[in-house]
Formats: sequence, structure tokens, C-alpha cells
Amino acid sequence: MAAATNAMSSSTSGKELTPDSTSEETAAKTAYKRYEALMTVRTKALKGKGAWYWTHLQPILIVDSESNAPKAVKLRCSLCDAVFSASNPSRTASEHLKRGTCPNFSSTPAAADAAGDREAIIPHHQQPKPISSIAPASSSRKRSGNPYRMEVITYSPSPSTPPGLSLPSPQQPNMVLSGGKGDLGSLAMLEDSVKKLKSPNIASPSPALSKSQIEYSVSLLSDWFYECAGLVSFSSVEHPKFRAFLRQVGLPLISGRDLAGARLDARYEELRSDADARINEALFFQVAADGWKPRSHVDGGDSLVSLTVNLPNGTAVFRRALIADSRIPCKYAEDVLWDTVGDACGSGRATRCAGIISDRFKSTALRSLESQNHWMVNLACQLQGFRSLIKDFARGLPLFHNVTSKSSRIAMFFNNNSFARSLFQKYQTQEVDRPASLLCCSSGINDGDFMVEDIIASSRPLQLAVHDDSYKLLCLDNPEANLLAELIRDMKFWKELEAANSLVKLIAGMVQEMETDRPLVGQCLPIWEELRSKIKGWCPKYSADEAAVFKVFDKRFKRNYHPAWSAAFILDPLYLTKDTSGKYLPPYKCLTPEQDKDVDRLITRLASREEAHIVLNELMKWRSEGMDPIYAQAVQVKQLDPATGKMRIANPQSRRLVWETCLNEEFGSLAKVAARLIFLNATARGFKCNPSLVRWLRQQGRSTAGMERAQKMIFIAAQSRLERRDFSGDEAKDVRLFANGDVDELNETFMDASS
Repeated sequence: MAAATNAMSSSTSGKELTPDSTSEETAAKTAYKRYEALMTVRTKALKGKGAWYWTHLQPILIVDSESNAPKAVKLRCSLCDAVFSASNPSRTASEHLKRGTCPNFSSTPAAADAAGDREAIIPHHQQPKPISSIAPASSSRKRSGNPYRMEVITYSPSPSTPPGLSLPSPQQPNMVLSGGKGDLGSLAMLEDSVKKLKSPNIASPSPALSKSQIEYSVSLLSDWFYECAGLVSFSSVEHPKFRAFLRQVGLPLISGRDLAGARLDARYEELRSDADARINEALFFQVAADGWKPRSHVDGGDSLVSLTVNLPNGTAVFRRALIADSRIPCKYAEDVLWDTVGDACGSGRATRCAGIISDRFKSTALRSLESQNHWMVNLACQLQGFRSLIKDFARGLPLFHNVTSKSSRIAMFFNNNSFARSLFQKYQTQEVDRPASLLCCSSGINDGDFMVEDIIASSRPLQLAVHDDSYKLLCLDNPEANLLAELIRDMKFWKELEAANSLVKLIAGMVQEMETDRPLVGQCLPIWEELRSKIKGWCPKYSADEAAVFKVFDKRFKRNYHPAWSAAFILDPLYLTKDTSGKYLPPYKCLTPEQDKDVDRLITRLASREEAHIVLNELMKWRSEGMDPIYAQAVQVKQLDPATGKMRIANPQSRRLVWETCLNEEFGSLAKVAARLIFLNATARGFKCNPSLVRWLRQQGRSTAGMERAQKMIFIAAQSRLERRDFSGDEAKDVRLFANGDVDELNETFMDASS
């Protein structure tokens, strides 16, 4: 220290104190004060009154070689002689010593001071060496270039090292164990065991989660298994990696038997009692059946029919599920639907069921039940109606036949002719950087794409291929190649492709909107009128025969039409229009004369015999006077939906509530009918299952216990989905995720047209 002080004084003697020399002197004094402070701290630490790391860190003063003045302060590691900045000794200790950067340092947790922040750290040369630190003895022989050569290791253990543990290190690059790299894990386990034996008093860490947190976490995990509904096997909880994950997060191990036993029963009873209570609280409800008509041919066309109960407040409650195929007779479906009605009503009256909506059996089972029970309105699902319309156009319009036949010829030729295929894929690689074969209906491919759209997407490579000189040589020997070249060059063909694709996407887009919005029965006529208007604009754009198009459209509309569409449209306050006098009146002018009569007939049927004449008088009053303008405007208030960016009704339930409150006194009998009618859903709100669940149910066979557990799990999964308003299956989500949201209806359309 004295030398450093003398150096400072001598460096400034005999010199004029310029600003530069003043700053240098100040820096030197600052460095020296920092050095003295660090030395004081280290002296106290060595006496046991400071941080542990000062035993291994030593402050050093860096002196300028020219002026001999203090320049900076550094920290030197006494174990490896590495030098570090002295600005933050604690951080240096953490990064260099505790994190293992220093090769000659290791910590002994058992020796840590339990009373405070002090840790007992033993230098590497003072403590027993772990197995992984044993180094081979130096050899004067020249090493071989063979990395797999086995070397002889000699080691003299220190007095504190247990004898017989002179094992090689798995980290040595020139060491090969007899079992290869697979031995490294076992060697690490052995070393870990040795460390535990050396420090037997190390207390096991306390659990990170409390008992209630563990139980809640296991409950959430169990619900996830149930809600996956067959996608995740119960036996997967026995997987070693899953068990390792549970241990890692501090959760107890779970068995498949536990998941399928008491936990399943308890969760099912909880949800079932809640569902029954919600149904019993409702004055009326609607039964929905979805899945009668399978959308795919998986497992021979079998599908899972989900039977749910739609409540007036807009929620749905799951009841049961069954496996069905396309060969189920109508009488069986009728019995199933009526049994579901009785099950939902319980000991109450069957009149609580306002109606049924199903995706099939419209003209048979549904109408049979409706004729037997005058208070019911049984409807066909609008989603199925629109999908059927797409197929009607595919079968009934010559445009679709021409498009599919020509597209099929192109796809088959360029797939089967090796020269044409290589030429096409060459240009395909240039355009889309991904060569692939063209989809073809006749090949039976059904992977979310469809042939016509694939041809449209490949238009540029096809055009380049047929204009290639080498393809022209192919045309000399192959008449089919010449005909297809002319077809691909024909702009009329591409116009027809665009027209067919546009019409299908137009209808499929409305199907997708209905799947999201879940319209009510009063919206059926406006939805079909909206589609009619869109098709009317499509016809002149593509020079389509409007008469032929609307012949197909009107036929499907008549097959799906129900008088309840017109009655609900008239009674729904959402569609009241303001006339010249300021009244809000029902839109009778939008109905045809036959639909006008349907309103009277249906409302009379839904009312009791004693109230039939009363309800007709009130209907006439409703037609002439309508609703109070303030209430009508309140019902029709719209707001922006941030999810879709569209304007939507702010309070959909007000359409029913206004009949049960402010209109109840003036229209007593009509209000009863209106409240039961306008809440009915126009789409079957089903639980979309995955094919693996159908296969899993079929595997239960005749096992009563297995089928009972399966039904309980389906109930839990379906009820959870309905509460989240998640009406799409996991399989559909995966298709949208990996196939960029392609619509299955598009593929089915052109498959039908080609058949």
C-alpha cells in the first residue's frame, strides 16, 4: 500500500497540474480507494464476517506502466488465476464460481450455513473429487488418431475419497465405455448415488404445491382427459415421459384405473345434476339431434348422434349419445327422439318440449311426431339444407358436369403420363416451389382439397407446360395430349371453372356463418332470401341460365320449408318495420299468399283448442298495431362484434323476453305461442366428435360397464364443449390448422358431380 501511495505522489511531483493531469490524479485516487475498500471487505470476510466468495477472490491494483499511477482495480480468482472486473464481486462469484465456470471450484450444499445467506464453499483441492472430475494420468506415448481407443487410467484417491471409486469420466473425449454412449446415463446415476452417500443429511426438498393446489391440478388434468373424448388414451398416463413430467411439476402419479373410476363417476354426477336442474328450471325447451347423417365414410359411415336440449336462454344441455349409421330406419329414429323428449321432461308434461330439430328424417320421423303432438314444431337443420343445395347444383346443373369431367381428364393425363407429369412439375416447381400430383375425383382422394380448386391453383403451370416445345412434340404422337392442350388454352374452360368454384364458395361461406351465428327459426326466411339475392347476382356475372339455376334452388327451398319459418318471422320483433304512421308492424308484405296462410294455420295449431279463436284475434291486432316503437327499437339495437367486425343484435334474448313481459297483458294467448316459437334454433347444435371416439365406443362391444363409462365420459366432454360454445370437433380444427381452412363441402360437391 505504501508503495502505491509513493507512486501516486511521485507521479505528480515536479509537474504542472493541467486539467488532464488533474483528471488522471482523480482517477488514480478513485481506483486506490476502491482497492482499499475491497481489501477491507475481504479481510473481514476471512475472519467470518462477510460473504463466502472473498475466500477465493483477491483484489489487485493495476498500475500504469508509464506513470506508475494506479489505473484500475481487478478481482483475481485464487483457484484458477482468472481476472475479472471489480465492479460487482457478488455477480462475479455467482457467474464464475457457483455456475461452474471455474474448473477448480465446487460447492458442498450439505455444508451450507442454514442460519443465513452464507454458504460453506470448499475449494476443489480441499474436498473429495467426484467421479466426473477424475482425469487420466499423463502419458509420454503419442496418442493414436483412433477416437475409439481404450486408455488405461491410473488414479490415487485422496484420504477423503472412498476407495474403489476410480472410475473414468464420461466427459473424456478419448474414453469409450464398454456399453458405448448408452453407459453415460448409468455412470451419471452412479456418481449421483455416491454424492448422496457422501452427504446423507441433505433434506429432501419440500413440495412446491400445497395439498389443495395438487388436488385442483389433478382435477384439471382429469377433466382434460375426459374432454379429449377418446383422442387421448387413459393408458397414456402410464407413459414414462408423462410420469416424469408429473414428477417434474410436483404432482402425484395418476393411474388409468383412477381416471376411469371414482374420479369419472364424481365428475359425471356433478355435471349431470347441474344439467337436470337447468332443464327443470326452463318452462319449455327444444330437443336437437345431430349426427344422423354422417359426413364421412370412416368406419363404414358410422357416426355419433348427439342429443342435446336447447333452452330458451340460448344455452344447451347435453343428454345422451348413440352410434348410428346411414341404414337406421326412420321408426328407430322416431323412437329415439321421443324417448329423449320423455327423458328431458322427466315426470313433467311432454308439452314442455316445444319441438325437435334434426339433421335428417325431416319428412318422416319429424313430421310423424309433429302430427301426433300439436304443440311441437319439428324442423330440419338449415346447415344440412344448404349442404344439400350444393349437391343439388352439382347434380342438376350442366355446368358442374362439364367442369368435373374436363378437370378429371386433365388430372388423369398429367398424373399418368410420365413425360407430361415431369414437364408440368417442372413449371409447378418454378411457380409454387412444390411439385405435386393433381387431385382427381376418380381416385377417391378426400383430403380437404377438391379437384376443381386444385386445377385452378395449377392453371399457370399447366399453361406453361402445354406451350413448351417439348409438349408440342408429344402432341404429334398423342391425340389426347393435343386435345387437352386445346382445352387448357381455351379461356371458356377457365371461366367455367371459376363460375362453379364461385357458386360453391358462395353457399359454403353462408354455411360457415351459420355454424358461427347459430340462427333461430325466425331467421330462416331472411337467410334463404339473402342466398337467393347472391345467386341472382352470380348468374349474370358468369352468364349462367338463371331459370335452370333457380329451378334447382326453389326445389330445395320447398323441401326444407316449414310453416314455422313464416310464423316466427312475423312474430319476431327483430323484423318489425316502421310504417308511415310511425308504428312498428310485422313484415307481412315480405310473405307470399301461401306463407301468409301458413302463419294463421301454424299459430292456431300451437294454441290450445280453448284459445284458438283468441289467438287469431290477437294475431289480427298484432298485424294492425304491432309493438310500441320504444320497445321495438330497444330489441333491434345492434353493436359491433369485435371478433367478426359485423354489426349484431346487442341482446338476442330480448326478442323472446319482450313477449313474456310488456306484450304479455295485451297479447296473452299469442305471447305464449310467440315465446315458444321464436326461441327455436334453426341448426342442430350437436357435439362434434372425432372418428377415434366412434371407434373407441364400438370397441366396448357388449360390455355394460365399459359402455356406461364411455357414456359418462362423452357426457362430460360434450357438456364442457357446449358451455364453451365450442361446436367444432378437434379433427375439424386440425384440418383448418394444417390445411389452411379448406371447406369439406367443396370437395363433396365435385365428388358428387363426377359420380
